[in-house]
Amino acid sequence: METRTRAFAALGLTVGMFLLVQLGALALVEPFQQAGYQQVENPSDPTNSLVYVGAVLVLTGVMLLIIKFDVQWLLRGALIFTSGLLSWYVFSVVVPDWVVVEAGGAPLNVVALAAAGVVALALAVHPEWYVIDAAGVLMGAGAAGLFGISFGLLPAILLLTVLAVYDAISVYGTEHMLTLASGVMDLKIPVILVIPMSLSYSFLDDEGMADDAGGEPDASAADGGEPAADADGTPETDAEAERPEMGERDVFFIGLGDAVMPTVMVASAAFFAPAEPLVSGLALNLPALTSMIGTIAGLLVLLWMVMKGRAHAGLPLLNGGAIGGYLVGALASGMTLVQALGL
Repeated sequence: METRTRAFAALGLTVGMFLLVQLGALALVEPFQQAGYQQVENPSDPTNSLVYVGAVLVLTGVMLLIIKFDVQWLLRGALIFTSGLLSWYVFSVVVPDWVVVEAGGAPLNVVALAAAGVVALALAVHPEWYVIDAAGVLMGAGAAGLFGISFGLLPAILLLTVLAVYDAISVYGTEHMLTLASGVMDLKIPVILVIPMSLSYSFLDDEGMADDAGGEPDASAADGGEPAADADGTPETDAEAERPEMGERDVFFIGLGDAVMPTVMVASAAFFAPAEPLVSGLALNLPALTSMIGTIAGLLVLLWMVMKGRAHAGLPLLNGGAIGGYLVGALASGMTLVQALGL
């Protein structure tokens, strides 16, 4: 009974964080647009997706080189800075302009900047699991909101589809994502969401996270404690067979990108789909709502698979659920298939 309770508590925490990222992104869509934070001139241009995928490939290569040459401090510093930057984007549209100064001819919200600095400082000096998760939810909502207003419907669908295929290849095929994950895990930075299985768990005191989880964690996939290297049908080894199921662990991990990327579809649907809003003051329409539902459905299937003690690529299920849910809602709201696909 205790094992089952721990597993369901972890499942509830994971779903809760995904919902916070989604609702946060929806709340930020309009403020980001009004603040002029749209990242591209033409959000409907499908080549935007190819540029982003290319950037992901380059960044992955750079991170692998950093790990290979054992200069992970560079990666930790860069990601803490990025965390602060994304936090500033969020706080700049959320925190009132109580204290404003001129910086380079433009007004600067000092309180928002200070709040972003606190986030970066907390990650630098006390990266406990709740700090990592809080920063991850904040960053995830901000990143998904920025990408959501920058990628139109077709570019968003293309982006999620390509990244889902890439995620599957990098986890089940080349396995380089496993190498990347094992290299960044000890840096204790918010590229992952940490799901503790007990209140006594401490991320700071966990010196062997890969071992605690039962195998190499995968930063872009839900980690049930085992690499997905035998997804091609290769028989399990004795060591693999002995690895504990999720409810028997102290912790498991899921990549922050697994929460962000499907939420890009949710935010894009809310911003670009010609459907009536469902809630006043929140960028939520039927296509966005069904995209959220599809994402959570994919997450539940993913976690069910993870509970069996295996790591799996997250984006095929999550992005597939987000796109499929969006299309259902778009058609139900009266859009044609051509409109739903952004053609």
